[in-house]
Amino acid sequence: MKRLLVVTGVLVAAPQLGCERDVSQPNLEYAPDMYGSVPYDSFAPNPNTRDGKTLMAPAQGSIPRGYSPLHYGPGPQEASRAAVDLKNPFEASEPVLARGKVAFNRYCSHCHGSGGLGDGLVAARFPRPPSLLAEHAQGLADGQLFHIITHGQGLMPAHGSQVAQEDRWKIVHYIRSLQSPARTAQKGTP
Repeated sequence: MKRLLVVTGVLVAAPQLGCERDVSQPNLEYAPDMYGSVPYDSFAPNPNTRDGKTLMAPAQGSIPRGYSPLHYGPGPQEASRAAVDLKNPFEASEPVLARGKVAFNRYCSHCHGSGGLGDGLVAARFPRPPSLLAEHAQGLADGQLFHIITHGQGLMPAHGSQVAQEDRWKIVHYIRSLQSPARTAQKGTP
């Protein structure tokens, strides 16, 4: 019983003692190195790293998460190689076509037009881009279309840095749906 009274007294007194502190004095710190560590600015020199830089370069050969490297350069020979090697990893489905349409309207329609005829707003001031519904465009393999979107061709600039790889493949599916709506409908998509 006596022990219980002592424990109860300590539990009641401890919070009250903690509340009465001198605000002009700093609190006690446990492990002060964690509170007052010396940070380095990202671009400042740092004597603790091998290359003396705070912001270190990624390890050589490392690949960012979610990125698949393409080993193709620009040019028609590389586009022909991509036509043989690259296959669209996505099946034509309603969500894929819907995302392809959004990406096409965002990145392609200003030149190629919303229907792919090459009648976009840019065509009023610059040379008209080819129609994506033309026989030549329909004869291009999916990998070749993907390569053209990625690296550009002729007057078309490269869009690889602006458009995610996944969206480029979905744009290819959307272009195919513009070229042949009946063929796309046969695959079970609208």
